[in-house]
Amino acid sequence: MSSDRTAKLTRSTSESTVELAVNLDGTGTADVSTGVRFYDHMLISLAKHSLIDLVVHAEGDIDVDAHHTVEDVAIVLGDALREALGDKQGISRFGDATVPLDEALVLAVVDVAGRPYVVHEGEPAGQEYVVIGGQYTGSLTRHVLETLAHHAGIALHVRVLSGRDPHHIVEAQFKAVARALRAAVARDPRVTGIPSAKGAL
Repeated sequence: MSSDRTAKLTRSTSESTVELAVNLDGTGTADVSTGVRFYDHMLISLAKHSLIDLVVHAEGDIDVDAHHTVEDVAIVLGDALREALGDKQGISRFGDATVPLDEALVLAVVDVAGRPYVVHEGEPAGQEYVVIGGQYTGSLTRHVLETLAHHAGIALHVRVLSGRDPHHIVEAQFKAVARALRAAVARDPRVTGIPSAKGAL
């Protein structure tokens, strides 16, 4: 079992350059700069509540739209999580969390199964059209979760159970996913080998 569960990746396209590092066995420290300040806030919350140390330095064409930079960071974050997990020996594999933020309440469930799948439900009508912080469109939340899950190789279910404030609805989702990830990637001393009856994840 490898003791080093870290990854450091760089991805460059005509739309963005992303440098990103993760440490699954960290304390939740974050050094994040994407040019999209609300997204920075969400990624810092993700790190804080997952206890995954996260460094993200991204530059992109946010003068065109925040979409490219937000998506590309999610791609690299997913790839880094998958790499840092390695062969997944000794992990808990499953994690779930229900997180409130004032009136908002979100349930997130994760299976680090190597089988990417996303179910995302419950956002109030119109959430996808809201612009938060002048750059972040509400529709990006689902896109980030789908992109992250696909590249990390995880099954992710997120259900917004209640919520009214658009900021709270997004933030509660990131925090719930963070707490679920924290549980799923944690090492369990009682788990020997890979937590799957078929012997692989």
